[in-house]
Amino acid sequence: MNRCLVCDEGMKQDLTWRSLLKQAEARAICEGCEGKLNRITGETCTMCSRELGGDHMTGGLCLDCSRWERNREWGGYLSKNIALFHYNEYLKDLIAKYKYRGDYALAEVFVPFLKERLKDMEFDLVTAIPLSDERLKERGFNQGQALADLVGLHTVETLTRIHTEKQSKKSRQERMSLPQVFQVMQSDLLEHKSILIIDDIYTTGTTLRHAAKALITAGAKEVSSITLAR
Repeated sequence: MNRCLVCDEGMKQDLTWRSLLKQAEARAICEGCEGKLNRITGETCTMCSRELGGDHMTGGLCLDCSRWERNREWGGYLSKNIALFHYNEYLKDLIAKYKYRGDYALAEVFVPFLKERLKDMEFDLVTAIPLSDERLKERGFNQGQALADLVGLHTVETLTRIHTEKQSKKSRQERMSLPQVFQVMQSDLLEHKSILIIDDIYTTGTTLRHAAKALITAGAKEVSSITLAR
């Protein structure tokens, strides 16, 4: 009997012709724990996947993305971010265990959900947001790269981090005026390519837009991203 990677409860798997013939992918999480994941549904921002209320919409964009797109420095670089779940307390704890406490196996929880969304996306090349050397040493792995590996995506290291100051305590204006945090490697591979960035959380969009700007400036045709949480 398989056990849930989150709560360790045993999970029964019904034997059906479909599961026998199609080798249906076994979930790594029980129904109870999966029910605590709050999927993003309904009308969302066409750029960042934020669920929209009636007063938060400007031409299909949330107010946050609308501000980014109006900014001459940052508008037009990130095409779209697909996010799977709301960043509720349950997911926050799950990602913390995965990312900060080194529970690498928890990445398997998200694999079926990522595969489900990725099958409808088109891209030429996949990359993960790089960590600073210090962060990589602390955690032992890159959380975005680990997700890509488990999903079976071949990634190319196209970015290196040149500025490591934390952004979480900064105001919107400070984030928008930060110097570029990434430098492009292997720019010859990017020419006219559609790039997909894989990462764990979309918070303000700053990191992904820095990455997208660096990639587009180096010759990429389009940059989109997929994240677990928004």
